Amino acid sequence: MSEHVKLSEVCEIINSNVDKKIKENEQKVKLCNFTDVYNNWAITKYTSKKFMKATATQNEINKFSLKKGYVAITKDSETKDDIGISTYIADNFDNVLLGYHCTLLKPNQKVLNGKFLNAYLNSFYGRKYFSNCASGSGQRYTLTIDIIKDLNIPLINIETQQKIARTLSILDQKIENNHKINELLHKILELLYEQYFVRFDFLDENNKPYQTSGGKMKFSKELNRLIPNDFEVKTLGDNPLCNIIKTGVTPFKQKVYYETKHIQETLSLNQGLKVSYNKRPNRANMQPAIYSVWFAKMKDTKKHLFLNHHMQSWIKESILSTGFCGLQCQKHTFEYIASTIKYSPFETRKNNLATGATQKAINIEALDYIFILIPNKKLLDNYSKITKPLYEKISNNIIETQTLTALRDFLLPLLLKQQVKPK
Repeated sequence: MSEHVKLSEVCEIINSNVDKKIKENEQKVKLCNFTDVYNNWAITKYTSKKFMKATATQNEINKFSLKKGYVAITKDSETKDDIGISTYIADNFDNVLLGYHCTLLKPNQKVLNGKFLNAYLNSFYGRKYFSNCASGSGQRYTLTIDIIKDLNIPLINIETQQKIARTLSILDQKIENNHKINELLHKILELLYEQYFVRFDFLDENNKPYQTSGGKMKFSKELNRLIPNDFEVKTLGDNPLCNIIKTGVTPFKQKVYYETKHIQETLSLNQGLKVSYNKRPNRANMQPAIYSVWFAKMKDTKKHLFLNHHMQSWIKESILSTGFCGLQCQKHTFEYIASTIKYSPFETRKNNLATGATQKAINIEALDYIFILIPNKKLLDNYSKITKPLYEKISNNIIETQTLTALRDFLLPLLLKQQVKPK
């Protein structure tokens, strides 16, 4: 039997107070914020590339800089299930600090391995403790510093902790590699989209770049730019390439419900919430479908789902939040609409049209004010043929990452109880 100790006995615990503001006479830093902690099993130099910029005092830098072996957790949110979510700090950083709404855990590494601590906090035991002990009601729940300090953790010998950490790291590395591959594939897709539909240098009938070779152009007053002669301009709300998906789901026994927070841009999916048809949340009312494209309606929330036939198994067992808007595409228009949502100025237009007193979001009617290009069918077919393998690979990586994440979650309690012996 392993000894149990309070977390405060083997770990320094401090709540961050570093805000997102940029102030004069403070040092430039990057912030690891709530969503970064929530969405990542581990924070690496790779994941930190997209962290927001801010400033901090020297005292804040000394206290809240991220160092290898530390663990960060979320400490307050609108729902109980979103607090106490942890991430492992896998690298040393010179200018990355933990942001507000989070708590930094600095283990005594002689007796407590940071990866092991992160694994325990992500297990059923850690998650259940934090969910049960959260204080507050209605709009906000929080973990007090004393609640975090009083968490009991098993203190098995450090060598066994390290073995457990190494076992989980194999899965973690594969998951991060999938993220990197998907990010690279999206960069390639962005370049192709720009070639075809920004510079209009797709190959013409003579195998030459269209606009560069003198292809005929016309002025579009809707887009305020030149476009190829045989292109049309329609709105996202009314066009021949896709239709808006209405609310409503078919009855089911049990499915997995995904909110916008479960989506990591277009790179991966976090685990959703199992629900029944009769007891599902009111917002769990959107039905995913093959060849559908989804985006988050909330302003400044860049979350996308591109559901091709390689996502079919996921589609069958999932429902989505009404925080998403769905576009049902045709087989040959799917890649073009997905690319338009992902790589065009769509998100900027969406943000400009968002309305609301507190949380601004775009409504369906506003899609009639977002203009999109309608290329000819031959070009759409050609673009689909070229980009389809890239979108399929992205989907395969997303599904594999979900499988690896589920395997990691399955192994966690077995490793912690030492029912499975790590090597």
